[in-house]
Amino acid sequence: MLSAIHLALAVALDFLIGDPPGLPHPVRAIGTLALRLEARFRRLVQNQRLAGVGTVFLVLLVTGSAAAGLLLLARRLPWPAGDLAAVIIMYYGIAARDMLRHSRQIHAALAASDLPLARRRVALIVGRDTADMDEEEIVRATVESVAENLVDGVSAPLFFATLGGPVGIMLYKASSTMDSVFGYKNERYREFGWAAARLDDLLNFVPARLTGIVMVAAAALAGLRPVRAYATLRRDRLQHVSPNSGHSEAAMAGALGVQLGGPASYFGAVVEKPAIGRPGRKAEPGDILLANRLFLISALIVALCCIGGRLVIGQTFP
Repeated sequence: MLSAIHLALAVALDFLIGDPPGLPHPVRAIGTLALRLEARFRRLVQNQRLAGVGTVFLVLLVTGSAAAGLLLLARRLPWPAGDLAAVIIMYYGIAARDMLRHSRQIHAALAASDLPLARRRVALIVGRDTADMDEEEIVRATVESVAENLVDGVSAPLFFATLGGPVGIMLYKASSTMDSVFGYKNERYREFGWAAARLDDLLNFVPARLTGIVMVAAAALAGLRPVRAYATLRRDRLQHVSPNSGHSEAAMAGALGVQLGGPASYFGAVVEKPAIGRPGRKAEPGDILLANRLFLISALIVALCCIGGRLVIGQTFP
């Protein structure tokens, strides 16, 4: 019971206030640690794939040990230190409100016809080149990011919090952070980032597929297109370079009635990404708000399911 309450409070904190600006964040610490270990392993290990494996292993070891150590220390202190530590650790692993805030800011810039501002804001949430994006490209990139973040920032962290509590969610965030840092298919990271990318694919495998199904149900509650969301999910879920990202993007494309994917520029080179969804109407700024609505309802469903799952696990394995 108590662990389910911890998870519920962590979800509520993120949904209500998001990440407080200016405060230290464990994800930034994990990213800094990963970069420092990268430099050391590149010098010490000639085989770059093995160097990447070593980096991933140590980052996971340090992250898991730090989370477990903090919990053990807090539990030795007077109540409610242990409970607060569990809640705060899991709260830092969830990223729902910040995604909604970023996407709303992009929509506001587009609504004001301020393309330069919209490009700067979308650059904060995507890895592609944004300097020459037109309105439709900005909308498409934002909607895709909202769909992907539903898995990376909500469903998967909550899934691993359900299974492993605060340590589980932090281990997942460590993997996700390393994929963000090392998971590029360029000359520098093709070999070194192999382990980080494969681990991220593995950990997101189940959450991504469950999220796609949840989004179909959420589309009905959001007044969108659940039948089309389901059809697009079935048809296009594997039409993505990532084995996992296509599930939430396909459900999103179908629910909104737009086509995602297509050409995108990365580091000056145009990449032809497979189209997801049938050709239809042009993506418009209002689609960002619809995507946010679907994101929020889906996130609430996932959160309720995970809190319930944590309650069952807590009662089965007290």
